[in-house]
Amino acid sequence: MHIHILGICGTFMGGVAALAREAGHRVTGCDAGVYPPMSDQLRALGIDLIEGFGADQLALQPDVFVVGNVVSRARLPDGNPKFPLMEAILDSGARYTSGPQWMSEHILHGRHVLAVAGTHGKTTTTSMLAWVLEHAGQQPGFLVGGVPLNFGVSARLGTGAPFVIEADEYDTAFFDKRSKFVHYRPRTAVLNNLEFDHADIFDDLAAIERQFHHLVRTVPGSGRVVVNGLEESLARVLHQGCWSEQRSFGAAVSDYTADGDASDFAVLHRGRPVARVRWGLGGVHNQLNALAAIAAAEHLGVAPALAAEALGRFQNVKRRMELRGRVARPDGDIAVYDDFAHHPTAIRTTVDGLRRQLDRSGQGTARILAVFEPRSNTMKLGTMKAQLPWSLEHADLAFCHSGGLGWDAADALAPMGERAQVAPDIDTLVRQVVAAARPGDQLLCMSNGGFGGVHDRLLAALQVPG
Repeated sequence: MHIHILGICGTFMGGVAALAREAGHRVTGCDAGVYPPMSDQLRALGIDLIEGFGADQLALQPDVFVVGNVVSRARLPDGNPKFPLMEAILDSGARYTSGPQWMSEHILHGRHVLAVAGTHGKTTTTSMLAWVLEHAGQQPGFLVGGVPLNFGVSARLGTGAPFVIEADEYDTAFFDKRSKFVHYRPRTAVLNNLEFDHADIFDDLAAIERQFHHLVRTVPGSGRVVVNGLEESLARVLHQGCWSEQRSFGAAVSDYTADGDASDFAVLHRGRPVARVRWGLGGVHNQLNALAAIAAAEHLGVAPALAAEALGRFQNVKRRMELRGRVARPDGDIAVYDDFAHHPTAIRTTVDGLRRQLDRSGQGTARILAVFEPRSNTMKLGTMKAQLPWSLEHADLAFCHSGGLGWDAADALAPMGERAQVAPDIDTLVRQVVAAARPGDQLLCMSNGGFGGVHDRLLAALQVPG
């Protein structure tokens, strides 16, 4: 089969492309500003990439066009379509489908699908679960919205029955406004957490809860729903009906709980110790992610002790508290980290995780400088701007890139007083951070985009001549 993917350089669609190519299909694709790292990965796989969405690509005559959710029926100011290829597909009557639908029909069918859903931690938990199953010899396939360092790739078919997929609640395509995850038909579903996000497509939290319940409805009676027992929103989801086996984690009365620090803790099953996790990760959020992975893997017969052993060798995901470099100073190195955090809760969790990590390593007096950009659609709308001071509470200083925002970042951060600075461009942001940085500081850069290469620019600017 020849498939042509519209929006191929997105993380999810790039993963679909890689899986399709591995499965033996001919894959081509297009995107605007064909960009690395996905473009480099795809070209390495022998996938032809075309710049833009020109209608002339209809001449490729693939068996089906696979349409990413970046594509719309939008018009440019001059009245011409933003995506001429999509208009040509519709006019010609050519076959088209969405990425999740194609995955469901050609990759996931017949597999034991483990879908990991949640507002936060999807990528990390999906990676943990795939690694646990790999360590247990089950050779899973997976599709992750990031690069798990244990595997070095974001997607693979695998030769075993399990397939682990990051289950996103964002909509499927312009012609299918259901959440992506309703296409996956999991036998094991992880509901990691749930709070309001994606204000560009959801009116309120109840609307997202409804989509999560649509996912729950697709899990068979012989399947398992693994749910965070600390989340009232998820309790409301299950209250709407659940027809599968349930396992909870996190709360004192849950099936799976943790006892101890997030970097070294006992795993308890209904109060009885069954495993111990010792690893390099920190933060309560990662402790909960680990419990979710253990509970899900147990559904496929992986004992908690074996799962914990695998987690002890888990190397995390690229761009999750990733150390990008250190600048040597006589009185203490300045470290620069990169993290994907972009929702206020994720920002707070990430800052808190770094603080705990510093406390454990004897660097409790080190300052954390939070450098961030509100880049997601929800943040750009200003829906959660009031939560920013709360999210940055444990940072010593905060630096916000405000370029492209339709709201006043300085006003939103005013409760932080002199601890917060705002910059309209990356150059100004770098100057502000460098001027404030002192030996021993930890610079935590947070964005769900490339952030203008701010990490390398900071490392270069912080170098002391001579």
